[in-house]
Amino acid sequence: MNMRKIAEGVFWLGAIDWDRRLFDSLIPLPDGTSYNAYLVRGSDKIALIDSVDPAMSEKLIEQLSGIDRIDYVVAHHAEQDHSGTIPLVLGKYPSAKVISTAKGKELLAIHLGIPLERFMVVEDGQTISLGNKSLQFIHTPWVHWPETMVTWLAEDHILFSCDFFGSHIATNELYVTDKGRVYEAAKRYFAEIMMPFRAIIEKNLAKVKKLDVKLIAPSHGAIYDDPGFIISAYEEWVSSPPRNIVVIPYITMHGSTAILVNRLVGALTDRGVRVEQFNLADSDIGKLAMALVDAATIVIGTPTVLTGAHPNIVYATYLANALRPKARFASIIGSYGWGTKVIEQLSSMIPNLKVEVIPPVLCKGLPAHGDLDAIDNLAEAIAAKHKEAGIL
Repeated sequence: MNMRKIAEGVFWLGAIDWDRRLFDSLIPLPDGTSYNAYLVRGSDKIALIDSVDPAMSEKLIEQLSGIDRIDYVVAHHAEQDHSGTIPLVLGKYPSAKVISTAKGKELLAIHLGIPLERFMVVEDGQTISLGNKSLQFIHTPWVHWPETMVTWLAEDHILFSCDFFGSHIATNELYVTDKGRVYEAAKRYFAEIMMPFRAIIEKNLAKVKKLDVKLIAPSHGAIYDDPGFIISAYEEWVSSPPRNIVVIPYITMHGSTAILVNRLVGALTDRGVRVEQFNLADSDIGKLAMALVDAATIVIGTPTVLTGAHPNIVYATYLANALRPKARFASIIGSYGWGTKVIEQLSSMIPNLKVEVIPPVLCKGLPAHGDLDAIDNLAEAIAAKHKEAGIL
């Protein structure tokens, strides 16, 4: 695939990874992904913005075959899916300088072995001239590493945003056409990668909104020719209060926990509370993360393995704590055979969740009538808490 023109002197380069199904050995990729780089050709200087994952390096180098000079390589982010091919680019263009933040220089030198003399460190707001075009570098730390920045091409009103506003979609469409599909993919991306840094992202979002942006060119997914679409989505995910939603990640071994979950779902439904239910025996963990973006309450359902929670539940609880969703309430339901320390174990795993814990419901063996009544009471308590908090 050849370079593709975005504006006069501005081109997309990169690679489409149609078959990748797991990112960082952790994140599901149901729709593959893309690795986007961009070339900006000014009247005096030429800049390459980011690179591609090392597995796709040959594609980028081939696209650059007709480019006899690159003066700058802008490294927004040190993670290898963006920076991994930079050493090959520097080998091809020995006079090129790597532009990064100070922290980016440190990380790129450590992770990729780039010599320190190849770097040009830029401050927040600093601009370099390419002749008839200029690049302004805006520091956006913790989107989603500490060194991240974006680049503003004022003459063409293009924001090169790296992971900011990204979406893992393998597509040969240069611009977003299916907003519904992209909204879901971008929300998954936000949930899995950006959600722990909501407060900082809100501040970085304010920086972006000051610009007269006509195009947002991310490093994953298609280019946004309607920037307001994705900026509004991010404002919702970052700033909006939680909604009247209960997320229930659960697993069952002999059916007892499933009985409790089904009872709770019915009781919450009767009280006008939306439920997102995930059986962790086969659920897409990315969809669970997406549900956590909006949820007001998390109820964990687990049987007891020896005296602790099921390993799948331990993983999901760790994930929820790491992602730091804006949920206000939490509880635990489940079953055990002879004894359990599930409540103590799971409660100790969520220090990052600023939630009020509603009294859990655990039953010994099959749920009895009293256990089912306790589930109904839990549903009533959740609905009341939502109402008191103004969660609609």
